[in-house]
Amino acid sequence: MATSVQHKLAAIIAEIDLTGHADVLRLTVLKKWFRQPGRLVAFGLWVARRAAARGALSEGVAAELLGQAHALLTEPGSRGPRPDWSATETLYRRSRAFQDELERQAWGPVRMIRNWDLLLVEQGLALYLGRCDSPTDGYRLAVDDCAHYDPRYGKDLNGPSRDRLEALLAYVTAVEAAAQSDGPS
Repeated sequence: MATSVQHKLAAIIAEIDLTGHADVLRLTVLKKWFRQPGRLVAFGLWVARRAAARGALSEGVAAELLGQAHALLTEPGSRGPRPDWSATETLYRRSRAFQDELERQAWGPVRMIRNWDLLLVEQGLALYLGRCDSPTDGYRLAVDDCAHYDPRYGKDLNGPSRDRLEALLAYVTAVEAAAQSDGPS
């Protein structure tokens, strides 16, 4: 039986199909789901892996960092599915430093992001390293991964978000299925 989270994610996809967009606040359903032990860390690594894999089109230092992230997150290590802690910490710090430029705006300083996929890797690694550890942090990462800017809707869940939402739904489904198989018979 599908969980409520799975139904709600499927409903978001259906709303995009019907109306062209859905509000990012619909993803708050993930906050409760992330309260289960291990889900937040695993989700951070999942998003970071996907973002690093998309980084093939990047150039310069961003491409180098995304390549390192891809190697760290996809090559099997001695720790199984978890990457080496110190290598992850080093990569996190380098990624953060690469995009740590602040620009003064009328309303205050704004962090300048040169590569969105690298930001997603950074945020995912922050969840793994425990620098961010609340379900709200997982929700924010899901929004940053799925939301897409369209001048008709603003930064919302819309057409291009659909594929990422389907991947998120497949991920949640796989986690739920694994939890069911590990549970009492």
